[in-house]
Amino acid sequence: MSIRSILFAMLALASTAMQAKTDKDSINAQSTVDEVIWVVGDEAILKSDVEAMRMQALQQGVHWTGNPDCAIPEQIAVQKLFLHQAAIDSIEVTDAQISAGVDRQIDYMISVVGSREKLEEYHKKTMTQIRNELRDSYRENQMVEEMKQQLVKDIAVTPAEVRRYFKDLPTDSIPFVPTEVEVQIITQTPRVSQEEINRVKGELRDYTDRINRGDASFQTLARLYSEDPESARRGGELGFMSRMELDPAFAAVAFNLTDPKKVSKIVESEFGFHIIQLIEKRGEKANVRHILRRPVVSNEAIEKSLSQLDSLRTNIADAKFTFDQAASVLSDDKDTRSNKGVMFHDDMGTRTSRFQLQDLPAEVARAIDGLKIGEVTKPFQMMKNGRTVCAIVKLKNRSEGHKATITEDFQVMKNVVLEKLRQEKIHQWVVEKIKNTYVRINDRYLDCDFEYQGWIR
Repeated sequence: MSIRSILFAMLALASTAMQAKTDKDSINAQSTVDEVIWVVGDEAILKSDVEAMRMQALQQGVHWTGNPDCAIPEQIAVQKLFLHQAAIDSIEVTDAQISAGVDRQIDYMISVVGSREKLEEYHKKTMTQIRNELRDSYRENQMVEEMKQQLVKDIAVTPAEVRRYFKDLPTDSIPFVPTEVEVQIITQTPRVSQEEINRVKGELRDYTDRINRGDASFQTLARLYSEDPESARRGGELGFMSRMELDPAFAAVAFNLTDPKKVSKIVESEFGFHIIQLIEKRGEKANVRHILRRPVVSNEAIEKSLSQLDSLRTNIADAKFTFDQAASVLSDDKDTRSNKGVMFHDDMGTRTSRFQLQDLPAEVARAIDGLKIGEVTKPFQMMKNGRTVCAIVKLKNRSEGHKATITEDFQVMKNVVLEKLRQEKIHQWVVEKIKNTYVRINDRYLDCDFEYQGWIR
């Protein structure tokens, strides 16, 4: 598997972590004693771990290289090696990163099933339960990826090395560039009624009063009422974070707190409304706890935003102004407004506006399906940072799938060489790590043709 494929598979598996837990519990219930099949360092791999991952793979359509009975436990073992090294190197994944990642997972899952209510119905769990069960899985996967990035961060290639690599490459080995698109987006966030805002602020003022009177602690109220489930489990505590890791409005208030006994004023961020309490400051970082409450957007507000975007789309079609002009002035999307609405993403460390369809938000990919270059979608809803937004999208450019050429697709070819070198580096690291790690494998795996050498001794 390529690094990209492994990452995609890991993200896909994370999205069904809730089902995997249920599957594993079911497997454990069916066996009196769960069997230990591998030991890596001081970590055991159970037969139920392998069966749960096998079920996840079937659900997601993930195919294994080689015999799954051998490949699945090996992948679990390799992940434990990376997690062990990440702990040694003190690699951390912040709560902000986890929250953002889980939000993206939730947004994707909602886009697949259609609504929050349908997602809860499908999993027979509340949104809070779904988030909590995704959190640990996402954290581990992210730590593995951070560890890999640390290992390959110094690898670089020159243009000459790229040309030399492809000079004598057989035609059938030249990479195929999938269809790529460039898109522009205009979003409008449905307006929350003042009555709803007042309701949420009233709740937060009530919490503050109860804390100040000594009727309840901040931690207790955070566990009961905060809509940030990751921090709510810890009484609202976020952990030590810098200003850059926090929403700017939130950070401005959090870093001005000086008295741990005081509760902040109500602060609005892109996630909702908060009250904050200082725990401790250390240099350029602060540890605070917070309670988040999110106002509920009405269906009427959503319909109004969709109607406004539809009128905007008509005006663009009538040439009253361009999509570029509208995106620069009227869009709520702070990430794209300064780029005339052009969406960007990170591809192997390079910021690019060219997306493969699977890299776009699912709602955007569906909306542009069948569009011609220059056409604008009808208004649609999507999720961003846990909030409903309405959008229209223009297909700015489309590059059909083709064999890569050094003149048109140099970055693609450079990425091919980079990934090859990174794979080699990671492969060799795993081999060396196995040599220095205690490994015990059940006898029935001794005839496996493993990807990495050294498991069998």
